[in-house]
Amino acid sequence: MPSPVQFQRFDSNTAITNGVNCPKQIQACRYALSSLKPTVSVPETVVDHHMHVVGQNQCYSVVIQTINASVSTVWSVVRRFDYPQGYKHFVKSCNVVASGDGIRVGALREVRLVSGLPAVSSTERLDILDEERHVISFSVVGGVHRCRNYRSVTTLHGDGNGGTVVIESYVVDVPQGNTKEETCSFADTIVRCNLQSLAQIAEKL
Repeated sequence: MPSPVQFQRFDSNTAITNGVNCPKQIQACRYALSSLKPTVSVPETVVDHHMHVVGQNQCYSVVIQTINASVSTVWSVVRRFDYPQGYKHFVKSCNVVASGDGIRVGALREVRLVSGLPAVSSTERLDILDEERHVISFSVVGGVHRCRNYRSVTTLHGDGNGGTVVIESYVVDVPQGNTKEETCSFADTIVRCNLQSLAQIAEKL
C-alpha cells in the first residue's frame, strides 16, 4: 500500500528571518519544506529545487509521497512529459505540439482534462528535465482553466531503503473570488491524487 501523502503550505506574507540576501517568500518555501524533514529525509540539494518566488496574490504548497519502488522505476513514469495520463487520472489526452527532435526543455503539450473539473484544457511548457538528478518541471502557459501562472517542480530521491521519495511543489495565482486556502486546497487534492496514483502504478512495475 502506498504511504500516506504529506503536504505543507505557507502564507506568503510570513517572513522567515534566517538566511542572507534571500527574498522572504523563498525563505518561507524553504521553511515549509524543511518542516517535513523530521519524518521524511530531504537532502538540501533537493530542497533547493523547490524554492519558488511567490507573489502576494499567489499560493504555494508542497506534497511528499513515499513509494516502495526504485528511483529508476518511478522516474520512468514521471519523466514522460508526453504521457502525463500515465498516472494523472484527471488528464484525458495529451498532444505534444512543439518539441523539435524529441522531448526536451521548451517542449509544449496540449492537455485535455476529464469532465467534472473547472477546466477544459491546459497548454504546458517543459522547463526542466534533468535525467541525472531526477527533476522535472513544467509551467502552464495557456488553456481554458483557472490555474494562471501555475509552475510545478517534481523531484525524486532514494529513501535509503530501496524506495523513492517524490516531492512536488507548485506556485499558482489565486483566482479572483477565491482565497489562498481554497486555491491550495483544490490544487493539493489534484496533486495528492496524482502522486497516490503514481505510487500504485510504480509499485506494480
